Amino acid sequence: MTDIAPELRAAALASKAWPYEEARKLLKRYPDGAPAKGHVLFETGYGPSGLPHIGTFNEVLRTTMVRRAFETLSDIPTRLIAFSDDMDGLRKVPDNVPNKEMLAEHLGKPLTRIPDPFGTHESFAAHNNALLREFLDRFGFDYEFVSSTEHYEGGKFDEALKGVLRHYQGIMDVMLPTLRKERQATYSPVLPVSPKSGVVLQVPIEVLDPDAGMIAFEDEGERIEQSILGGQAKLQWKVDWAMRWVALGVDYEMSGKDLIDSVIQSSKITRVLGGRPPEGFNYEMFLDEKGEKISKSKGNGLSLEQWLTYGPDESLAFYIYREPKKAKALHLGLIPRAVDDYWQFRGNYAAQPIEQKLGNPVHHIHNGPPPAETLPVTFGLLLNLVGVMGEASKEQVWAYLANYVPDATPESYPALDGLIGYALAYARDFVTPTLKKRTPEGVEVEALRRLDTDLAALPADASAEDIQNLVYEIGKTGGFENLRDWFKALYETLLGSEQGPRMGSFIALYGIENSRKLIAEALARA
Repeated sequence: MTDIAPELRAAALASKAWPYEEARKLLKRYPDGAPAKGHVLFETGYGPSGLPHIGTFNEVLRTTMVRRAFETLSDIPTRLIAFSDDMDGLRKVPDNVPNKEMLAEHLGKPLTRIPDPFGTHESFAAHNNALLREFLDRFGFDYEFVSSTEHYEGGKFDEALKGVLRHYQGIMDVMLPTLRKERQATYSPVLPVSPKSGVVLQVPIEVLDPDAGMIAFEDEGERIEQSILGGQAKLQWKVDWAMRWVALGVDYEMSGKDLIDSVIQSSKITRVLGGRPPEGFNYEMFLDEKGEKISKSKGNGLSLEQWLTYGPDESLAFYIYREPKKAKALHLGLIPRAVDDYWQFRGNYAAQPIEQKLGNPVHHIHNGPPPAETLPVTFGLLLNLVGVMGEASKEQVWAYLANYVPDATPESYPALDGLIGYALAYARDFVTPTLKKRTPEGVEVEALRRLDTDLAALPADASAEDIQNLVYEIGKTGGFENLRDWFKALYETLLGSEQGPRMGSFIALYGIENSRKLIAEALARA
């Protein structure tokens, strides 16, 4: 455990940043120090019938932030497990896999007992579990992978499963009032695996001997007496969640707002089993551009790969960190702002007092101070530059930057080099196709002529500030109702966009002569 400076710990104890607020719940949970198991256990859950997605990243990242915050507050060791519910029966064939006809033959069977449609692993679950681990490893998460099947089959859940049978009626008393009448008639917390078909059965059961784990049920018209131990049964979802909390001693698990009812019922069942529900909170769901809830079946979501095509990991982490209990849109148009906001907060960090540092998102993204590198231009400015350049290469963009930023090279600014690649991709796919330069009109024409004349009188190495003052003065004296109209005219006539950068910075970056060519092209249309 890393030594924590007393002043850092004291500030963290008072911080209003949500990871510290969550971590303080765990301090209250164990006021006398470490629990009997010797550590605080964080859990994230994963259903391996699908592939890892942005929601997986979201949950593991936020849980990790709370874990790190707790480690700042306490010396109690921590663990994070990524739990794969791979004993679950396959309910439907996913759309994004090969060999669908083969999978359809195995519907209802545990995912670990279904062949891999990709043909690379011993089972469908093994394939997707491997992708999950690769996914989590890619982002450097510190976690332990736990397979539901291994725990069911290996006996690690045996005592907890016997507890489910011993408290069978108490669990039914929790669950039955939440079900429709027709579902009540067939509901069972325990789902035996058929010895005939291998399918996870949804049938009523009779508890025969809780201490031996024995039950009876009907399978294809035949009464079967069978143990629920050794992977011969699994539990219904909400009961399974509660049993897992008890068996593993889970102390913290967050989940989406759509699972609020599940958390409530699973918490009740945990108490019936003699355990204590974990701490945690329900985060809000992401929305699409239209404000509708993102749905995998609708296909209106944004994939992790899409975001990371146009913005770095940190920009997504920044967006995910902020306001987890507020519903937020999640679409590609958010990326430029998220990138620039991340870098703005990162630039502010070093000079902030410790209280503000602890509330700064970059503190939680980097688990402490961020790397020292600064960004000499904004991502938005890069997008404007590559937008007017059209088809461009990294080398061409660096050539412009060399005129604007002393010693600007990929070696001296490696993060900027990465951002140039993202800017070229984003501009190519989303900016350039939408650019439409309009014709200047009215007072705009004379103002642009004046701007051209004044720029011609400046030295080639004029500073961005000097250029900005010149642009500002023309706007004040050029007959515009307000300065906003002047800057809007510059964006629309020179850049082809409704919004744009600080013009002094853009002209200094693009070059005075190149900027005069843009003005000449605009005036030629008038």
